[in-house]
Amino acid sequence: MMTNSGTVSILLVDDDEINNFISIKLIKKALLNTEIMACLHGKYAIDLLMEIQREDPSKLPDYILLDINMPIMNGWEFLDEYTRLNIDPLGKCKVYIISSSVFSNDINKARSYPIVKDFVSKPLNVDKIKELFAVANPA
Repeated sequence: MMTNSGTVSILLVDDDEINNFISIKLIKKALLNTEIMACLHGKYAIDLLMEIQREDPSKLPDYILLDINMPIMNGWEFLDEYTRLNIDPLGKCKVYIISSSVFSNDINKARSYPIVKDFVSKPLNVDKIKELFAVANPA
């Protein structure tokens, strides 16, 4: 039986609001206890994470689902900044790249970041989400 502390917190970083809406619906369908925040670009996500880190690092999200192609600050710039600022020194956040890119250089680049757990291609669906979080949270 999961207690209240068994809530999974997820930060979605994607500039496509419709996509975010669908992803949130799918995640809530796939996982029972979730708290989801969405940011429309990397800079906003970095600012939010920095604020959480200052106030209470234990409240950093368990997962960051990161799109690559976004205005203002894209996924790669986010990863560089996230690493540079050492936002998550204890490694609480698991970062997944969620992208519609099918370019192998993007997939390889994603895998070159130690903090990136995997590259997941869009569109997300319930099975993909369950698989993603089952791998991350083995029973």
